Amino acid sequence: MNQTEDARPVVRLRKIHKSFDTNHVLRGIDLTVGQGQHVVIFGPSGSGKSTLLRTTNLLETPDSGSVWFDGKEYGPGIEGEDLPRGKARLLRQEIGMVFQQFNLFPHITALDNVALALRRVRRVKRDQAEHRAATYLDRVGLLDKLGAFPSQLSGGQQQRVAIARSLVMEPKVMLFDEPTSALDPELVGEVLAVMRDLAESGMTMVVVTHEMGFAREAGDLNIFMDEGVVVETGGRELYDHAREPRTRAFLQAIL
Repeated sequence: MNQTEDARPVVRLRKIHKSFDTNHVLRGIDLTVGQGQHVVIFGPSGSGKSTLLRTTNLLETPDSGSVWFDGKEYGPGIEGEDLPRGKARLLRQEIGMVFQQFNLFPHITALDNVALALRRVRRVKRDQAEHRAATYLDRVGLLDKLGAFPSQLSGGQQQRVAIARSLVMEPKVMLFDEPTSALDPELVGEVLAVMRDLAESGMTMVVVTHEMGFAREAGDLNIFMDEGVVVETGGRELYDHAREPRTRAFLQAIL
């Protein structure tokens, strides 16, 4: 996997703050993601990792700060800047997201789950949408499950359908919010294998995960968060040579 520190910025978050009632979850976060970069975010529960991810595609609107994507501003913005503004709906078509829970429609097949957004959002005709959906299900190793309903699939298979559902929209960035945390241990590997394939293909990825083996392997930029702030960032050397005591203590507890 190639280091992409000098890649063209695709996503840039600056001075992001987000509170829920009196809980100040994000406290001035800055993050730049380059094209083709693989960013891994880790830290204790409640540190703001998932909120940061959801802010990136405006599933959560920041209270203040800039969410810049591909030349347009989507967040509240920075005082004094006048950037072209984009719509959240269009942002989410360009930034795909895979959640902890699979969120598949239980009453339709794997093929229809993947094809649905193409038909409803992109207005692709049914036969074309189904052909593209089958292509992406094949990519995640599920060509033989096109007609299966979610209840007939394992958790790992359902998560792979969810990944295909995001990929079929051909996003420029993929966000993964602890995509293996709801899976039985023996099913984790099949989902990580798909994510490794995506990383090798050059997909720009931001991953929140507790799978530190995958993080060590995939992370071009690794970010340790705690209490709503970025404590430390670094390349793969971060896992063995963290500078900050809080980072070292966390890694020693989980590695």
